[in-house]
Amino acid sequence: MKSVFNPADVVELIYRINKLTPESQALWGKMSVAQMLAHVNVSYEMVFTDKHPRPNAFTRLLLKLLVKNKVVGPQPYKHNERTAPAFMIGDARNFELEKTRLLSHLNQTLQLGQEYFHKKPSHSFGKLTAGEWNVLFYKHLDHHLTQFGV
Repeated sequence: MKSVFNPADVVELIYRINKLTPESQALWGKMSVAQMLAHVNVSYEMVFTDKHPRPNAFTRLLLKLLVKNKVVGPQPYKHNERTAPAFMIGDARNFELEKTRLLSHLNQTLQLGQEYFHKKPSHSFGKLTAGEWNVLFYKHLDHHLTQFGV
């Protein structure tokens, strides 16, 4: 799998993101392109902000047991799979703002590097390795860029 910690792979992601336009249409699913960008930004918001509350201990245990391997494992996401409530974007979003935020998050992740993320706790799954963080970030973004044909 490519890496959000590898400059060449991040350049490729940025190239793909820059191919999106406000008129880009999804190949599956119901989100607009701006909603998708906002949706992908949630993963980074959970790392870099306090915008999203952490689940309680019982919910975190269930997420670790039932969801973690799907999120940080190598298997691709299925189309139209359910998402956590924090990731649901129902309102209209500003394409340029969400795109700018995503590019900033990608650059911040690259700048911080693997060491920053190694054993960093996630909201839902406890401490993750840098490799697990990479899978979480890269697989999710790749899935949604593919959803929009880029």
